[in-house]
Amino acid sequence: MKGRKHILDRMAVAADLSSEPVPKLPLVEIAGERRVLIENHFGVTGYGSQEICVKVRFGHVIICGKGLELVRMTKEQLVVMGTIDGVRFCKGGK
Repeated sequence: MKGRKHILDRMAVAADLSSEPVPKLPLVEIAGERRVLIENHFGVTGYGSQEICVKVRFGHVIICGKGLELVRMTKEQLVVMGTIDGVRFCKGGK
């Protein structure tokens, strides 16, 4: 199964499908400065009105801002709303 993942990654690079999500990898969509959508997450590991930390396959996605609120969370995706100041991707630990 691990070899299959690498094949999909190489195929995406070779076909220049960088805008298409690779299965099981997180997809982060930022809509202006008010909303962040994350797909393929593994849950919230930190929550506050100025920072929300979300576990993803390679580490964490950290959303920073003001008045942050987790407005929707399902097994597949979550939505954070508020005034978004920045989004960081951290490999491994936080």
